[in-house]
Amino acid sequence: MFFGRKNLFSATDAFPLSDAVLEFDDSSSVTVRPGRRALDGFGARGEWNARKKWWAVSGLIALYGLALGGFYALGMVAGEVLGVLMVLVVVGFAAFWAVLRTDVQQKIRLRHLKLAIVSTSISGMLVVFYLAPVTQILFAPFTFVAVAYGIFTVPRRTLLAMTAVVLCAYAVVIGLHHLEQHNTALLRLELLHLLALAVSVPAFVVLMGRVQRLYRSLYQASRKIKNIQEDAQRDTLLGCFNRRYILAALEEQKQLADESGIPLCLAVLDIDHFKRINDELGHLGGDEVLRTFARIAQQGVRGGDVFGRYGGEEFLLIFPATSLLPSLNTCERIRAQVETHAWSGLLKGRVTVSIGVTQYVLGESVLEFFSRADTAMYMAKEGGRNQVVVEEPIAKEDSLLSEPSGHAFL
Repeated sequence: MFFGRKNLFSATDAFPLSDAVLEFDDSSSVTVRPGRRALDGFGARGEWNARKKWWAVSGLIALYGLALGGFYALGMVAGEVLGVLMVLVVVGFAAFWAVLRTDVQQKIRLRHLKLAIVSTSISGMLVVFYLAPVTQILFAPFTFVAVAYGIFTVPRRTLLAMTAVVLCAYAVVIGLHHLEQHNTALLRLELLHLLALAVSVPAFVVLMGRVQRLYRSLYQASRKIKNIQEDAQRDTLLGCFNRRYILAALEEQKQLADESGIPLCLAVLDIDHFKRINDELGHLGGDEVLRTFARIAQQGVRGGDVFGRYGGEEFLLIFPATSLLPSLNTCERIRAQVETHAWSGLLKGRVTVSIGVTQYVLGESVLEFFSRADTAMYMAKEGGRNQVVVEEPIAKEDSLLSEPSGHAFL
């Protein structure tokens, strides 16, 4: 495994290896999908899931309309019935859209929304059944479809109560048919349909209740697994990505850059004089400085950047698909925000950070890439700290002819 082995590399004059570099593994055997800060929220993904739910409802209504259109083609229902169905659909969608566009949306729970959708759908089918008694053939199967749509969200008792109301409404429609037509044969047929619904729908709801409990158990287990996975990716003290995750993300971004040729940059950030900070504030105070620094840094990075703690007061910042100049601008923004932050009055001096940043050279190893950024960070410290130093990449074929040069930006 990527983190199961440790390779020891000898130091060179050009790239003196720090303790951080010595623990790097140059393996490329593991592919771990790098995280994105945007994944912590919902954003467009949540909107897309909402759209899929509405498309599902629209698809079920379209199926019922298609079946009713078949009845019309066979001469079983009048065209006015299709017109009524279209009006009901338009009015229903307009009503739900109007409600969801208001502040009431914030107070509506998902189960209440689904219950309203199921109730409205069945009510529309009851209207169609009243207008065209022959559509009772469609009412039973599509009632099961509607109930199944809400079975995993709406509580079982609520569904049973709704079923009782539906059966009563169905009985009222049967009574209206008999009063209008006085057709004994139709009355018997509709009563048989009512009996079948009265037996099968409640049984369906009860049996699906077990599936509902299983679904909820699986959902809760899935959430727990997801939380465990997220905890495994996060530094428990600071909340940012941890060492294991940030190294795996760097490894995969290197592979992606090799395959696609897109630019990739890396920054090493180290809090200046952190030992003095620990001596002044104690370890608890030092931890608070680390937490504050991590929060400032994460607020300063862009959505696609990957920020994590490498160890101690040292952090890594990966810039996927980013060239050197925008990476430098982000690093300088973080440096300035750290310097100007209103730190605790117990500190005798400012909290600053030294940053080294470089761009990936296609084909080089992770060690070489990290070592160059790490060297730039040490150049920033040797140059007076509280600065960003850029270590410009050198093509591999030219590396034997040129010494690396660093440029400091204050």
